[in-house]
Amino acid sequence: MNVKKIQVKANIRWWEDTEINGVEDTENGANAPCKQGSLWYPLINVETGTIENWETGKTAKVHYKVSDCCGWELLDKDNNIIKSQDDGYVPRTLCPAENGYGDYIIMNIDHSGQIENWKFNIDDFQEDEA
Repeated sequence: MNVKKIQVKANIRWWEDTEINGVEDTENGANAPCKQGSLWYPLINVETGTIENWETGKTAKVHYKVSDCCGWELLDKDNNIIKSQDDGYVPRTLCPAENGYGDYIIMNIDHSGQIENWKFNIDDFQEDEA
């Protein structure tokens, strides 16, 4: 697979567990970059670990409880969907700061949208074979 981007579509339970610019976010995630309705919707470049739709100037210590509500799309260079998941466990790739145990997205993001310690692993997006 020639994956270029990940479009995350995570249904967040508690926005306030995340810090935006060093301050706890609101109950409804009013300060969260990439928020669309109840979803956290970052578009991540898999090679660089940069969130392309990040609000420049904001930093974040992301700690989102997602449980089994993590959707995503793996996109090619033309933004065509290669593979997708409507909901399910959080892939390990989305937890570079510490282990999210499939329930949490945990990452630190700088003012330019760069995810600290980013490492894309395609195996995190493969279904378990029975």
